[in-house]
Amino acid sequence: MSHPASHPRRWAILAVLVLCLLVVILDNTILNVALKTIQDDLGATQSELEWAVNSYTLVFASLMFTAGILGDRYGRRLFLVIGLATFGAASAWSAFADSPTELIITRAVMGIGAAMTMPQTLSIITNVFPPAERGKAI
Repeated sequence: MSHPASHPRRWAILAVLVLCLLVVILDNTILNVALKTIQDDLGATQSELEWAVNSYTLVFASLMFTAGILGDRYGRRLFLVIGLATFGAASAWSAFADSPTELIITRAVMGIGAAMTMPQTLSIITNVFPPAERGKAI
């Protein structure tokens, strides 16, 4: 059985996908480092800080499967771009949050963008790389 020809720019595509995943995954770690500053600047309680951390993860995990299905149906690249734009806009909005509640909401919106981004990366890899190279790419 012959396999379709591999994409000529597959390694450049992989580099872009790695950057997309790095942004999405690194975001959770970055907030944990800044918790004390957030508490001081926004006057956040411990409960509000927990919601700021967990709102992202909760929304991200809840919507990832659905976003993957929608990306398969309506276009992986489209969902990747929309997800990154949503993530970026919400990230900028969260940088200027004036209250803990606003930070929690923006983090939840970032989770929506991350959920749209993450499944598309693996799906694009399976479409761009031939089976022989797929394991190396992943």
